Amino acid sequence: MSVALRNAQRAVPVRRAPLRRAVCALRAALGASRFDVGLVCASNALMQRLNGAYRHCPEPTDVLSFPFHHVEAGELPRPCCRGEYNLGDIFLGVEYIHQQCRETGEDFDDVLTVTAAHGLCHLLGYRHDTKPEWEQMYQKEAQILEELNRLTGSRLRPLTAGLF
Repeated sequence: MSVALRNAQRAVPVRRAPLRRAVCALRAALGASRFDVGLVCASNALMQRLNGAYRHCPEPTDVLSFPFHHVEAGELPRPCCRGEYNLGDIFLGVEYIHQQCRETGEDFDDVLTVTAAHGLCHLLGYRHDTKPEWEQMYQKEAQILEELNRLTGSRLRPLTAGLF
């Protein structure tokens, strides 16, 4: 199945091919290779509009996930037909992420990949509203990033280490 990637912003150059490959590998690590994923690289303005509309927080953010299926954390969807082999859409706030990376000195492409991993986990029902939920999501992110690290030789880790 496919990862459809659209760059809907012009403020920050995005290396689309490596990001698409990373998301494909992360999707495989989640056991969800058969499912399509939409990935949108978005501006601060678009992220602010979406965050305001869906989370009632009218500020730009790093990632928003819109699952096609509603599943419990760690469950794979059970599609009834071909058209339902879709995990959903992830909006990456690339302008926001780029600004954060400039402030922290972190590598933009690495943070973009880790943020996409976070978004994928949200598509599969993982949340971080409570400490137990956060711990479960952090473990899953660490697991799939470790698989990506094994395949690519990178050293990526979840960004949410100090949330609770």
